[in-house]
Amino acid sequence: MTFVPIGVGDAFSALHYSSAVAVESEGHWLLVDCPHPIRKVLREASLRAGVQLEVGIFEAVVVTHLHADHCAGLEGYAYYFKYVLGRRPLLLAHPRVLSGLWGRLAAGMDSLSNPADWSSESMRLEDYFDLAALDEGEPVEVGGFELSCRPTRHHVFTTALRIRAGGRELGLSSDTAHDPGLVDWLARADLFLHETGPGIHTPYEALAGLPAEVRARLRLIHCPDGYAPADGPLEPVEEGRRYPV
Repeated sequence: MTFVPIGVGDAFSALHYSSAVAVESEGHWLLVDCPHPIRKVLREASLRAGVQLEVGIFEAVVVTHLHADHCAGLEGYAYYFKYVLGRRPLLLAHPRVLSGLWGRLAAGMDSLSNPADWSSESMRLEDYFDLAALDEGEPVEVGGFELSCRPTRHHVFTTALRIRAGGRELGLSSDTAHDPGLVDWLARADLFLHETGPGIHTPYEALAGLPAEVRARLRLIHCPDGYAPADGPLEPVEEGRRYPV
């Protein structure tokens, strides 16, 4: 299993794209979160990582929550599939995330016009995506990946993930306040990415104070610009670098 952080910044970063990760196992790819502009984000990550990343290669896109920095690219993602690739992509999210997603997308996607007579066709979320739900009780399998989820502490409903494939497991905290129980859950993975930042996010000091055995398998993501010290005990992941798990 490998992964490429296609973005590593928080919602206010002036230096990086919003945090999202492309995960690979045996040639199959999964996209976790979808910032805008997604095709440009993927192209630039491809150039840095030396691997071809394009929206059409993903088995599915997984959405952790509905804040714009994590899902604003979904409109362009869906339209590219519809008009260029001619098929619907698979989208996975917790049922509580799925229930609110159309409320975010509908303003720009709830109708399509026929240029022949400018008649309008009403559209639904299911017209753009094939949908599947994550399950807090048991893992969900898609495209060779096994996904487990757990709610986090955030302004809106959000899920952390553990992704298993090829005998390895990657954890992703998504956005969360400090939650020792969540850290314990993520630390079951071979490697896990955890956000850090001020306010509602997890303080750097809370993660830097974890036992050395846990810190060795932890990498930082979703950091405010300049927040994580370069000489600290925790390593921020780099945008566009391909990592083994």
